[in-house]
Amino acid sequence: MKTVLITGCSSGYGLETARYFLARGWNVIATMRNPAINVLPQSANLKVLALDVTQPDSIAQALSDSGPIDALVNNAGIGLFGAFEATPMSTVREVFETNTFGVMNMCQAVIPQFRSKGAGTIVNVTSSTTLAPFPLVAGYTASKTAVEGFTESLEHELKFLGIRVKLVEPGYGPSTSFTANGQERMQGLIPEAYEPFAQAVFSGMSTLSAVTQATDVADVVWRAANDESGQLHFPAGADAVALADKK
Repeated sequence: MKTVLITGCSSGYGLETARYFLARGWNVIATMRNPAINVLPQSANLKVLALDVTQPDSIAQALSDSGPIDALVNNAGIGLFGAFEATPMSTVREVFETNTFGVMNMCQAVIPQFRSKGAGTIVNVTSSTTLAPFPLVAGYTASKTAVEGFTESLEHELKFLGIRVKLVEPGYGPSTSFTANGQERMQGLIPEAYEPFAQAVFSGMSTLSAVTQATDVADVVWRAANDESGQLHFPAGADAVALADKK
């Protein structure tokens, strides 16, 4: 029985991915900043651990408590929506700490155990903002695009050691907590001059026919984690697949 450690499992894509792997017989280490065991079904194959991907001590403790793993899914992330002009650089740095450096922290912490056994899979979850430009998410897009470049390079250096590295690129998921979880961070980021444009963007998003569901992402993460081919990019959701095809 294989074991997967998934970051950011309190809601959205991470929560659904944990459920998906659990239902398919894997041992699941579901991690989140503030563990809430009741969001996942009780199972002998489930362990819920506290983990803050921005804190080295928290990462070390979680990996010690989890024991050996076969796959790492870097899903934890925070959102950011607003005019870049109005976004404090401290907020941009906060987003990078989780979305970019958090991924790097986890990879660096897990690679030694994968290298020692000559096997293991790392799945880094990014965003369809890396497939096509979207307005009012410049800082967020930058954090996810950095992960794409990092992962593409990492894949080259780790396949020599028998470690597989994959990218999952989810589309727009209106059912996730992207906005709700970032309300405080996003306050005041739409100045008056940008309001007409922002309203047009919001209206366009509300009428999209092709969007991404959490189950779409869970299924693609599962496929990526079990994929033995050389495929690196895995768009997830109808809108992400359409963007990837155009790209």
